[in-house]
Amino acid sequence: MGWGERVRAAARVAACLVCCAGPSPALSDEDETHLLLFSGRDLWRSGAFLYGGLIFSPGGFDDSGFLLKLLYSGGAYRYRASDLGGERVIGVEAVGHVAPGFLIKRGSFEGKFFFGLEQQNHWLWPDDPGNKLRGHNLGLRMSFDIWYEPTPNTMIAADGSLTSVGANYSGRVGAGVRVFDQFYVGPETQVYGGDGYRQFRLGAHITSMKTDTTEWSAAVGWSIDTDKQSSPYVRLGVLQRVN
Repeated sequence: MGWGERVRAAARVAACLVCCAGPSPALSDEDETHLLLFSGRDLWRSGAFLYGGLIFSPGGFDDSGFLLKLLYSGGAYRYRASDLGGERVIGVEAVGHVAPGFLIKRGSFEGKFFFGLEQQNHWLWPDDPGNKLRGHNLGLRMSFDIWYEPTPNTMIAADGSLTSVGANYSGRVGAGVRVFDQFYVGPETQVYGGDGYRQFRLGAHITSMKTDTTEWSAAVGWSIDTDKQSSPYVRLGVLQRVN
């Protein structure tokens, strides 16, 4: 697979990356939240993506039970198309995802698991017939989001996503230590890929910065892919609880 095709794969699996809501600290027992609203940004050398959505729990997030996740993401990316003689192509992507799921709550462990339909739309300028995802594609996506606090002052988070559209996947693992009893700071690593392309990320995150019912997260680091195209990345996220 040529460089152009691999960068196309990187752009396609960006949707995998943002279709996980990201770090979501376990709610305390005193909360009676039934709805989580989330949004975020993900930026790197060849792409800029935005996402937003909600997770609804009819029984609340204090106990295990049914979940429903709605997500919409979009963004722009660029690559050089080998089928067009190396010409630069600008792509715009829009992804919609609806997924029922289940919450497993055991003490300081919280796991959310989802499986549902996904619609991807890609528009390209100039048009690139060699890009298999040009136009509209319907598929299935599964994802998970795990949060665990081994001690009152430490956390481990992991999330992942796999879609049938291009067989693309993503995964992230992060750990942190509570600072000033306000938020967590620590390292993170990410991987995503598909169709012979892989991107690896290593960085640092700040998670669970609270302001009333809102929590903020951020991460910065360095990414490198299987074509040895390295660049910094930045990720921002916000989570709002609604009773």
